[in-house]
Amino acid sequence: MPVSTTAATATGLGAFIDASPSPFHVCRTVAAELNARGFTRLAESESWPSAGAGRHYVVRGGSVVAWSSAHTSGAAPFRVIGAHTDSPNLRVKQHPDLSSAGWRMVGLEPYGGAWSNSWLDRDLGVSGRLSLRDGNTVRECLVRIDEPILRVPQLAIHLSEDRRGVTLDPQRHLNAVWGAGSESGRFVDFVAEQAGIDPTAVLGWELMTHDVAPSRLVGRDQDLLSAPRLDNQATCYAGLQAFLAAIDEPGVTIPVLAMFDHEEVGSQSDRGAQSDLLPTVLERIVLAEGGGRADYLAAVAGSVCASGDMAHATHPNYPERHEPAHRIEVNGGPVLKVNQNLRYATDASGAGAFALACAQAGVPLQRYVHRADLPCGSTIGPLTAARTGMSTVDVGAAQLAMHSARELMGAADVPAYAAALAAFATPESAGG
Repeated sequence: MPVSTTAATATGLGAFIDASPSPFHVCRTVAAELNARGFTRLAESESWPSAGAGRHYVVRGGSVVAWSSAHTSGAAPFRVIGAHTDSPNLRVKQHPDLSSAGWRMVGLEPYGGAWSNSWLDRDLGVSGRLSLRDGNTVRECLVRIDEPILRVPQLAIHLSEDRRGVTLDPQRHLNAVWGAGSESGRFVDFVAEQAGIDPTAVLGWELMTHDVAPSRLVGRDQDLLSAPRLDNQATCYAGLQAFLAAIDEPGVTIPVLAMFDHEEVGSQSDRGAQSDLLPTVLERIVLAEGGGRADYLAAVAGSVCASGDMAHATHPNYPERHEPAHRIEVNGGPVLKVNQNLRYATDASGAGAFALACAQAGVPLQRYVHRADLPCGSTIGPLTAARTGMSTVDVGAAQLAMHSARELMGAADVPAYAAALAAFATPESAGG
């Protein structure tokens, strides 16, 4: 399967990211693409169509699972492309209205492993969702302000202790200014008004900041993509394009796209990778195909998941921070991630499945190992493997500046990554 079989491009990824400043917006962006390809959204609280193939998806908060059983029958095994929708950022506190030294302030706190210094002196917008009272019921509304309304100011070098930078206290140093004056105002009311909503109807919120600068191709040859949230929207985009390519290919497996929220904080939530979302959806797919519990267990036993997350490219200014025998290059192809202590879920079986997919897609494969004397991050891979029992392989695309407000990856890696995932999702045999 050549690279051209997917529609993935670096500019397409940039547009996807710019349209998706929060996990909830990622789901909306993905849903729009799925709807355009004939998918139907199902509600988990309702009965699902029975005894029939089809293209469907469910959304649970900031997570989405989609599948197509149009070319299979019975309890076929699954090929799952996994990703996560959330990214480290600064999020709005529950009592955000502050004032200090003649400045109107908004209280923020880090989400996940945000590289805090990268958020200083950036023009920030706000996005997320509001919970609203609608009569005697509650409804939700997505909000997005792309204007630069917030800024977390750096301390002037003349006021630092040693002029080598400052140590940031997340409690004191990451609040944003949004105006001058001692009157703090009500920030959530402002957000509601910007969305055309009566502020008195707001019952709750999940609001987060985002860099309003658009994604850009950069470098002499424009062979690099500079963008926020590459970790892990690059996988969301590549996975979506791979999934859409896979659904048109007759196969012996059911392609599934699973994107989870809350990976950056451990995945332990109602919609994270530790939840029942994926196994519940997979079992209901089997039930809709006329199978039973035993059929579901057999299908999962023959299934494979590619847990997609970004990988560390070897940093040119810090090469000593990387495993010397495992150099990773941008524009060098997808990355297979292995960790002997199971921070990644890859074993020989999963590695073989993805290596074969790369060969079939005609793209090179890189293999990543973290330095043994440094702590290694983790992914949804080990959690998915433990939660479902299916063989899981951790993969990704190379990038620099992971968890910064702005990240960098190779433009050519976008179509290569998507092509490898598409080949993975359409094996020639259930065991292939």
